[in-house]
Amino acid sequence: MAEKKFKLGLISKIIIGIIVGLILGSVAPSWINRIFVTFSSIFGNFLGFIIPLLILGFVTAGIAELGTGAGKLLGITVGIAYGFTLISGFAAYFVASTLLPTIITPDTASGITEAKAALEPYFTVQMPAIMQVVSALILAFILGLGISAINNEPLRKAADGFQKIITKVIESIVIPLLPYYIVGVFVNMTYTGQVATVFSVFWKVFLIVIAMHLVIIVFQFAVGCSISKKNLFKSLRIQVTGYMTALGTQSSAATIPVNLQCSERMNISKGIREFVIPLCATTHMSGSTITLTTCAMSVMLLNGYPIELNLFAGFIAMLGITIVAAPGVPGGAVMASLGLLELILGFTEPMLALMIALYIAQDSFGTACNVSGDQAVAMIVDTISKE
Repeated sequence: MAEKKFKLGLISKIIIGIIVGLILGSVAPSWINRIFVTFSSIFGNFLGFIIPLLILGFVTAGIAELGTGAGKLLGITVGIAYGFTLISGFAAYFVASTLLPTIITPDTASGITEAKAALEPYFTVQMPAIMQVVSALILAFILGLGISAINNEPLRKAADGFQKIITKVIESIVIPLLPYYIVGVFVNMTYTGQVATVFSVFWKVFLIVIAMHLVIIVFQFAVGCSISKKNLFKSLRIQVTGYMTALGTQSSAATIPVNLQCSERMNISKGIREFVIPLCATTHMSGSTITLTTCAMSVMLLNGYPIELNLFAGFIAMLGITIVAAPGVPGGAVMASLGLLELILGFTEPMLALMIALYIAQDSFGTACNVSGDQAVAMIVDTISKE
């Protein structure tokens, strides 16, 4: 019998990349560190090139796919899922805007803004994007809604095929190279003296994020159980299995079979659970929205950016649409959101790099929150379908 090969997960690789970056930035000579900084610069340019294509691939296919299905129930399910995602995003904004300024004070932010100059790459390779992010978003909406409206199967298959190509690029190039990118980012942060400030802040931010995840799960179940007349505590206890599975796999798609078993134990109708749970795996993103909103606000405060509601209202509203059908790989939601972070919130490349590292470091908790909330959506849709 062949021995099963040990394989490190992405979170483990990211953590190792951070540790290696800290060590190199502290003890290695500048000429070695500049090699990693050069790689990070080139990889960052590649990310800039791929962002519009990623938006075009996932948003087009996601919207086109939502155009088929069970008529009114499809619209109701997507509407409830999007509503929960919006509530989660705005709740995260108001909680974070209250708590984060007590953690990230002007003195704390000065550790970032007044740091010494970063290491420069030996060279860089310019990779201009084929279109701007906003153009990609508009084109994706037009194509997705158009394919759905005319119900053209060849075009739907073409959109799905393009999504698979972009997914393959992320799985085969972006994700494997991401830890090396993180090494270069943290080499520079250590060299400039910013890393101590970042670590002093973000363990507290993670605690806030995880607490908000748990609160929003209880809120969603309270709404679902109230409408469907189910026992809240029994339903939450049943969902623990699905939550822990998502925590371990970091994948909404991989958790679908277990989540369906949880739905069955909650007495949700067979047809409804088999329709809603797989659909919500790509349309309900409460946990990811909480994480992205809170981490984005933290990064902005650290860099002296304002965290105004009018900015984040647009960001949260677009986020719930853009990360629909985000790739089924760890960190897919943050990859799909890079364009919005850049376009709406004005993130620079170093800020995007920090967001990727922060998001992936706790991705499993966001995924667990996403899939748990799917049950609340299923309860509500099940009740509506019976009526």
